Amino acid sequence: MTYSAFQSWRDTPTANQPDLSVIIPAYDETDRIVPTIGAISAHLCASGMSWELIVSDDGSSDGTADLVKSLALANVTVLEPGVNRGKGAAVRDGVMAAKGRYILFSDADMSTPIEEFDCLLAAIDAGAGVAVASRAAAGALECNRGRLRSSISAALRSGVGAVTGVRVKDTQCGFKLFTRSAAQELFRASRVDGFSFDLEILWLAQRWGIGVEEIPVRWIEAPGSKVKAGRDSLRFLRDVASLRYRDLRGLYQTSTVTIAA
Repeated sequence: MTYSAFQSWRDTPTANQPDLSVIIPAYDETDRIVPTIGAISAHLCASGMSWELIVSDDGSSDGTADLVKSLALANVTVLEPGVNRGKGAAVRDGVMAAKGRYILFSDADMSTPIEEFDCLLAAIDAGAGVAVASRAAAGALECNRGRLRSSISAALRSGVGAVTGVRVKDTQCGFKLFTRSAAQELFRASRVDGFSFDLEILWLAQRWGIGVEEIPVRWIEAPGSKVKAGRDSLRFLRDVASLRYRDLRGLYQTSTVTIAA
């Protein structure tokens, strides 16, 4: 990245529809959000793409939203409903506000480095509607993850696949890229506000015949993770049951989505 490219992105709002919208759901992220924005901007300003960043605050109490706004970046939008509703709700708000032809959401901890975006974009350009970063696909590299969390994740993946029929091995990696049409249709139909929203989105995509590609990535567990293995595993199982219940009740709409961005 040249400094002039960053300076242009920092100071000049994108005049036309950007190529890419990046959504970061954020809850009490003052320690990480500025380095994360720096890492993303360093990579994307060198890509030649036009892009915007949406920080979707989930009711932070530590001043995350005010910190991002204080940076005064021309192509950064902060969404702040003022209440804690859950990661799924924060990402959904970001998707509905996004203007880009492609829509990426990334966890604020950057456990999946932004450089992995290039591989996901190649899958979208080849015709997929959704590209999923995966710690479980052949060729993935997972670093610094504790043995207990790895074991719980492997067990959940196996059980979820059997119960829901979702073929993606790693539904919960916080780094996914969508065409605009796929993202808006999927998130408009979604109902899960919390941690397990990814599973619902991928289940809907598979049900509607939207092409999903699972891409092996390098993933490095960041310190200070807000994921609690036991608590979030129970929530995940509860959400799996709720998904099946809503499906049996016919509460999910029929898609009109097309793959085109």
